[in-house]
Amino acid sequence: MIRSINFIAGGLLALAVLPAQAHAAETHKPPCAPFSFEEHGYTLCEAPLSRFNVRIFWKQPDGTPYSYLSSLPKADKNGGRLAFALNGGMFHPDFRPVGLYIEEGQQMVRASRASGPGNFHLKPNGVFYAGEGEAGVLETGAFLKRKPNAQFATQSGPMLVIDGKLHPRIARASASAKTRDGVCVREGAALFVVSDGGVAFDTFARLFRDGLKCKNALFLDGGTAPALYVPAASRSGNSFIGLGPMIAVYEKQRP
Repeated sequence: MIRSINFIAGGLLALAVLPAQAHAAETHKPPCAPFSFEEHGYTLCEAPLSRFNVRIFWKQPDGTPYSYLSSLPKADKNGGRLAFALNGGMFHPDFRPVGLYIEEGQQMVRASRASGPGNFHLKPNGVFYAGEGEAGVLETGAFLKRKPNAQFATQSGPMLVIDGKLHPRIARASASAKTRDGVCVREGAALFVVSDGGVAFDTFARLFRDGLKCKNALFLDGGTAPALYVPAASRSGNSFIGLGPMIAVYEKQRP
C-alpha cells in the first residue's frame, strides 16, 4: 500500500512539474523565428501580450528623432528587456509620422483621412494600437469611431486584410516585389512579420490571411530593406536609413 501511495504521489508530482516545465519553455522561447509561406521566407516575431509590452517611439526626450532602432531604450520604465524592434509606419523626410501617432496616451500627430499617392493612401488604411495588455489592428475609420484605449498607436497603409478579406485593390493586382513588414493581432498576441526578400503585395496579404489566420492585418512599410532589430540574435536593424515611428517590444518583468 505504501508503494502504491508513493507511486500515485510521484505520478501526481510529475503531472504538476510538466506544465511548469512547458510554461518555462514557452517563457524562454525566442520571439523571432523563420517562417515560410508560398515559397517565400519571412521572420515572424510573436509577442503574446501576457509576456510582452508593446511600445512605439519617435522622439527622444530632447526632441530629436530616435531614427535608429539600436538607439531605442534597451529596457522599458519597468525594467523589461528589449526583445525586438522594427520600423512602425510611414514618415516624412523629417521623420514625422504621416498619419496618427499616439505615444504614452498623448496624440502627437492627428489621423490622416486625406487622399494622395503611395501605399499610405491606398484606402482603406489602418491603425495598429496597443495599451496595457491589449493591442489591435483596425481600419482608420473604425478606429476613430470605436476610440479604443490606445496608449500607443501608429497609422499606416494599406490594410492588408479587413474582416477576413484581402484589401480589394491588393486582391486584384500584384504589385512589384519588395521587402515588406506588417502586423496583425491574433489570440492575445501581436504578430510582426518582415520579409526576407522581395514579395508582391498580394502574396504578403495572403500570408496574414491564410498563413497566419489573421482577420485584420496592416502594412507597416517596405522598400529595399525593412528594418528589424533583435539584440539577442545580433540582428542590428537599420544602419544607413533613418526611421520615423518605431515599434519596440519589451519582456514583462516577472514577480
